[in-house]
Amino acid sequence: MSKNHKGPTPGRANQKAEYFIAERIHSGGISGKRFAGPVIKVATAGIVLGVTVMLLSLAIGNGFKKEIREKVSGFSSHIQVVNYDFNQSFESNPITHDSLLVGRLRAISGIQNVQRFITKPGLLKTNNEIQGLVLKGIGKDYQTDFLENILTAGQLPRTDSTASSNDLLLSEALAQLLQLQVGDEVFMYFFQEQIRIRRFTVCGLFNSHLPDFDKSFAITDLRILQRLNGWETDEIAGYELVLQDFAQLDPLGQAVYEETADFLSASGNLLRTQTIRQTQPQIFGWLDLLDMNIAVIILLIVLVAGFNMISGLLILILERTNMIGLLKSLGMADWPLRRIFIYLATRIALKGLLWGNALGLGLAMLQKHLGWARLDPANYFLDTVPIALPLHHILLLNIGALAAIFLMMIGPSYLAARISPVKALRLE
Repeated sequence: MSKNHKGPTPGRANQKAEYFIAERIHSGGISGKRFAGPVIKVATAGIVLGVTVMLLSLAIGNGFKKEIREKVSGFSSHIQVVNYDFNQSFESNPITHDSLLVGRLRAISGIQNVQRFITKPGLLKTNNEIQGLVLKGIGKDYQTDFLENILTAGQLPRTDSTASSNDLLLSEALAQLLQLQVGDEVFMYFFQEQIRIRRFTVCGLFNSHLPDFDKSFAITDLRILQRLNGWETDEIAGYELVLQDFAQLDPLGQAVYEETADFLSASGNLLRTQTIRQTQPQIFGWLDLLDMNIAVIILLIVLVAGFNMISGLLILILERTNMIGLLKSLGMADWPLRRIFIYLATRIALKGLLWGNALGLGLAMLQKHLGWARLDPANYFLDTVPIALPLHHILLLNIGALAAIFLMMIGPSYLAARISPVKALRLE
């Protein structure tokens, strides 16, 4: 044999032997076959079920938060820039529209749209009913994607014509309460120095499944509210800023604040910046609690799956006490012996993760595209179970689950190293 020939190193050969033994135990090829199959199947099934439930919990929790955020932001956008005053009502003081400021805000990376708006409270009155609400005026620069998604009948108010329209977009809940349909005319009363009355035509109906918003807001042409307030054509209540990514709300809110903090309009007005978290703290505080609930669910499932693996591995170790004693009597050290069962546990965990991901992601995709699981909108604000599961969440969940199970396996594998070969062989 050539002197330059290099055979396998002892360490690598030992690892191959340990892996081979682990594979034989997994397949039932070594003594103790009577319990190996059921134990391994139960441990694998526990991980499959755990991963499936964790993925669905994460997907549904993320989806619910995403849908509610989009609905709430659809009514009042992500960031608002308004008059710097102490007025917290919907009867706002005007600011002067400034195209240079709009250009600077649009230039901020992450800002999708800057749109004008006006809000004004009033009373809708029919022959038999009366209802208070906030009328929101929008212009042709308004991004209508959200309104189009929740539109159930008719069309959106016309804002791109040369003359203002008296179109009114009303919620289904208010239309049912006031017994109105698309095409009906309704009078709205505004309380200023004197009561002013305006006639509107219901152009469309919407349903966001958010009762507090559906019964509080209606949409019309911004120019109508300018005339009702006696404002000039360049005076508005403020700007709404739509973001490309909600996750960037806080840094973009700070960037908008820095851009507007020292701005002084031609009419001498200072500007105030407020994010949707600041204007709707109760809703977003409630949504933040979902993160804690999801974390608790995932932690409990990991613990249950981990203890299931621990009990399974302990049974496999105790069942192969004679094999362990024989290997130790042949000179196998403690750590290589422990590594056999760690290899075995890792194989079971990987198989469980593979099938758990396939089942969990499969069910999530079916729900996302088919919407077979329905909800009662009156209780959940949604008509189907929402699904949202970013790729990085899937990766982090799998890495975390595998790491947790692996750490839990170190303790049981220590039991194999503590078995005395003399006592083990006596049990033969």
